[in-house]
Amino acid sequence: MLLKGSCHCRAVRFSVQSHQPVPFMRCYCSICRKTAGSGGFAINLGADNATLKVQGREQLGVYRARLRNGRRSQAQRHFCKQCGSALWLWDPRWPELVHPHAGAIDTPLPVPPKVAHIMLGSKPEWVAVQSQRSDAQFDEYPDFSLAQWHERHGQTR
Repeated sequence: MLLKGSCHCRAVRFSVQSHQPVPFMRCYCSICRKTAGSGGFAINLGADNATLKVQGREQLGVYRARLRNGRRSQAQRHFCKQCGSALWLWDPRWPELVHPHAGAIDTPLPVPPKVAHIMLGSKPEWVAVQSQRSDAQFDEYPDFSLAQWHERHGQTR
């Protein structure tokens, strides 16, 4: 599925091919929540980094989070320097992947049949988890990847 996205001020626009476009995983970790989460969580999608096309690249900023151990994360969180919109995450440990933030996507996305709530151990008290009985919940990272979830639920496109 071709995803098209942009920042709020449209200084940065991008497109990327995704085989994992269903916005099913809500991450409550402090990094995702603070850099891209408006409801106390963020939603990242899976896409093919080789297909990423960017207009307005000169307006991109990159943030590498400081981890609890004091080191910088290898993950690069891309955002618009003009309006601050979170756009995508890329990690050199998995160079073939890019993870656009669902909130930056302008293309209509599929409705997830189920939701997975991850990193709930990092969730602050004020965040209420909007969960259904069939939703999976994890205090840390889940035991499956974005690709595995899509394959398991017949959602690969």
